[in-house]
Amino acid sequence: MYAERVLSGMRPTGRLHLGHYHGVLANWVRLQHAYPCLFFVADWHALTTAYDEPGTITDNAIDMVVDWLAAGVDPEKATIFIQSQVPEHAELHLLLSMITPLGWLERVPTYKDQQEKLTHKDLTTYGFLGYPLLMSSDILIYRADKVPVGEDQVPHVEFTRELARRFNHIYGREPGFEDKARESMKKLGGKGAKLYGELRNRYQEKGDGEALEQARALLHEAQSLSMLDRERLFGYLEGGGKMILVEPGALLTEASRMPGLDGQKMSKSYGNTIALREDEESIRKKIRTMQTDPQRVRRTDPGDPDKCPVWQFHLIYSDDGVRQWVQEGCRSAGIGCLDCKQPVIDGVLKEQEPMRERARIYEENPQVVKDILAAGRERASILARETMADVRAAIGVSYG
Repeated sequence: MYAERVLSGMRPTGRLHLGHYHGVLANWVRLQHAYPCLFFVADWHALTTAYDEPGTITDNAIDMVVDWLAAGVDPEKATIFIQSQVPEHAELHLLLSMITPLGWLERVPTYKDQQEKLTHKDLTTYGFLGYPLLMSSDILIYRADKVPVGEDQVPHVEFTRELARRFNHIYGREPGFEDKARESMKKLGGKGAKLYGELRNRYQEKGDGEALEQARALLHEAQSLSMLDRERLFGYLEGGGKMILVEPGALLTEASRMPGLDGQKMSKSYGNTIALREDEESIRKKIRTMQTDPQRVRRTDPGDPDKCPVWQFHLIYSDDGVRQWVQEGCRSAGIGCLDCKQPVIDGVLKEQEPMRERARIYEENPQVVKDILAAGRERASILARETMADVRAAIGVSYG
């Protein structure tokens, strides 16, 4: 139940670009080989700011999933699904809203920041205020212990940890908990129970983080424990009650180094993107017409790669030999700007070639995408229903 599990999602904004690939998708592809992963389309999240544009969400969602699959996300290794098709997200969101202090939501850094940026949109809505809580519900419903985020998203993960801690504190203490936990310890066997007790004492008395991790590993590996025994011993280990919701950790990812065609961050709002499945000729044209060092007016003028947006692409797509050729050729006017751009064109097209091949299957057979999402929904729903059964029982609204 508390096995390692990664969860991440993206809002459906339509087709993705190279910034999304280098910033998120390449990391997802790596993670799916290391952990059980759940990747979801955050369509309800899209409504927190695009509530007046509902007609675009469905098509955008499908286009985005095709891009995921094209990038190498494997539906055999990762669970891919749409948020709104697993209604337990909304139920947990509602129940957690009963215990979430209003001040916690108002202090989330992006709350006022987004309001200031999106001045054309009325964001004084309940849904926008509560979107960090919905985000927490997305994580907690799957008891995911790893959430890949950039540094700017770490406060959201910490918010989720505090929320899980608050829920477990309010609802996790069952009558006779400590006696029941000691009974559960016996099921570890004599040696296992002794080791668990020693590790628990080291953690609680000295704050020994290594002891905490060893004890968690012991519980993960113990075959003799029922789900209920395991819940109790996780809670007993950390000095709380029965652990119902799992506190997630932030899996820090590097910020995308992918620049836009104009040197700014690659973004649709700047109109400087290359899409993941863009036509080859369009890519060639975009890169050939990229702006370069403004001081290099004529072919015979020397340039400075550090002042040229094309150089930022070389840092991603070129090896050391090509980079040295660019630095020397540009500064001496030994190569022209079109010469400099050709290795970048070759690098982008080479990167996208397997993506186009994978995408073709789904573009020609849209039903395959729907089948993948349906299978993902079923797998995600099983996990979500398990969590909600425990949550309802803890709160006291289980009538089974």
